[in-house]
Amino acid sequence: MFPRPVRAVVFDMDGLLVETEALVRDLMMELAPAFGGALPLGVFQLMVGLPGHASDAIAREHFGAAFPLQAYLDAVSMRVHAACELGVAPKTGAIELLDYLKAVDIPRAIATSSSHAAVRRTLAPIGILERFEVIVAAGDYARGKPEPDPFLVAAERLGVAARDCLALEDSHNGVRAAHAAGMMTVMAPDLLEATDEMRQKCVVIVETLHHVRALLIR
Repeated sequence: MFPRPVRAVVFDMDGLLVETEALVRDLMMELAPAFGGALPLGVFQLMVGLPGHASDAIAREHFGAAFPLQAYLDAVSMRVHAACELGVAPKTGAIELLDYLKAVDIPRAIATSSSHAAVRRTLAPIGILERFEVIVAAGDYARGKPEPDPFLVAAERLGVAARDCLALEDSHNGVRAAHAAGMMTVMAPDLLEATDEMRQKCVVIVETLHHVRALLIR
């Protein structure tokens, strides 16, 4: 199935490893009216997979200058942090895939638009932070997704050529970034459906990470 042997796997985090994208979506839409605005689903979807400054710019343009954006984002973050402390559910097949990769000694990395603090806060409570040899997060690269930098940094730190890495993503911007890095790219859609562009950029589109494991075992 894959055009080359997979020597390492680079994971996105939110929406790919854990059910955080839906959590953030629901909270942003729920809390916006308390601050005098409304967040349509379509506007939120534009933010998916982008680094913080880029998603904030979309929110700022949507809500307007008078909207208390920082107070709103702080309120959302507080609720997200509380949920992460309790433990956010891993995506279907994530644990089994990580178990398999460890068993066959394929190195694992995360390449995310979230901060290192968010990675620790999200993954440590559910016991999978230590499953990764490399964590690449906001601040580790010059340009965020959809630029290839997060994935290129991950490959460099793993010591594996980007073309020999399998990249797992759920968002359009993430797929664009991984493809631009030259990685074998798989999309497991979360909040965004696969488009013709995604199908052209990916080796395969899968329903869950169980399917990635099955493809690697073949």
